[in-house]
Amino acid sequence: MAADDSTHPARRAAPARAALSLRIDLPQGRIGPGKIALLEAIGREGSISAAGRALGMSYKRAWDLVDATNRLVGTPVVAASPGGHRGGGAALTEAGSALVADYRAIEALAREAAEPRLARLLRRSAG
Repeated sequence: MAADDSTHPARRAAPARAALSLRIDLPQGRIGPGKIALLEAIGREGSISAAGRALGMSYKRAWDLVDATNRLVGTPVVAASPGGHRGGGAALTEAGSALVADYRAIEALAREAAEPRLARLLRRSAG
């Protein structure tokens, strides 16, 4: 049986309207919607494992993305406390919150600038 790959960007159903997906290539790496969604989920859920579950990924995958983002930013984006019998927790650091805010602001500006052309592109593709 084939794995469910509906979350793979190339295999998702086409959106009902034209949409913009933003990836920012920095000299030290790339930040995009997946890493930002994970940081937002960590902020909501209060833990890396719960955020990973909410996004359908393993704890290891979530931790690897947090680690990659820490290296990309050059400072921790998540403050994690160890688990144990009481459980651990995680929260965004100031750097993590700033990264999410900056990414979402850039995304909003890009979406606003692209909207007229995206609408035109959608009209043309609809026939």
